[in-house]
Amino acid sequence: MVLNTQRKDKLDALAESASDAGVSLAASAWRRLRRNPVFIVGSLVIVAFVLLALLAPVLAPHDPAQRLLESQVSRAENTIPPSQPGFPLGGDQYGRDLLSRLLLGSQQTLLVAVLATVIGLGGGLVLGLLAGAFGGWVDALVMRIADVMLSVPSLLLAVSIGALFAEQTQFTVILAVAIVQVPIFGRLLRGTMLAQRSSDHVLAARALGVKESAIVFRHMLPNALGPVIVQATLVLAVAIIDAAALSFLGLGAADDSVPEWGQMLGGAQDIIDSHPQLAFWPAGCIILVAFGFTLVGESLRDALDPKRRR
Repeated sequence: MVLNTQRKDKLDALAESASDAGVSLAASAWRRLRRNPVFIVGSLVIVAFVLLALLAPVLAPHDPAQRLLESQVSRAENTIPPSQPGFPLGGDQYGRDLLSRLLLGSQQTLLVAVLATVIGLGGGLVLGLLAGAFGGWVDALVMRIADVMLSVPSLLLAVSIGALFAEQTQFTVILAVAIVQVPIFGRLLRGTMLAQRSSDHVLAARALGVKESAIVFRHMLPNALGPVIVQATLVLAVAIIDAAALSFLGLGAADDSVPEWGQMLGGAQDIIDSHPQLAFWPAGCIILVAFGFTLVGESLRDALDPKRRR
């Protein structure tokens, strides 16, 4: 029975390899991703999150800054508005609609995560390209800077960078999270670029007298971007958590009329014992979205890396 099972697994692997023959890497990876339930679940979570963020102004039943239920808030009795018609999740400690704040908060979370990852990816591409293309003292200098930054825990480094600004805004959160990501992308691209330098097609291009700039941008860089793009998907999950942590610690925008999940979570700490739902909903949203990006990133890595294919 065991032998038959092993034989069937080997036949399935051979059949998959045969079906992938003559097919591009992207097409082969997409073929596996479509049959991967982990990727499907993660994609559904991300699509739902993006749609909610884009349609939040339409879906939000009320203005998240208006204290429509303030009359039901009693600090003496430690009560907040419960769930009621028109307010499915009730209100917060200031009488604002909790559902509307969660929906509009998804916009800020998506904005911070995407912009921080894009800026970090851009900076990492520049450093990794310099180190991987030129090598020598340029490589040594760039990597020593990356080593210093990577030696500090990412959240601690982000908090330190955010605390340097005199005025805390959403932009400072984006910049702090982005700077933390730069050495991650830089080191990864540098490694893949160094691997490309000794590949056959690069050596053949040099033998034919192709200019070094053309070799870097036409041959080495396009083939080295795959792992970096996959890493960007995984880093999105980390960016969401780091941005929420900075807002939770009070390093985000001071104006809470524009809701953000980390800020909502931090504001609920004073009454979390009596009203845990105020922390449960934003924390649950952060965990779910980060989990979705992690699932997609892991699936992409498995699909694009032959050594990880199952």
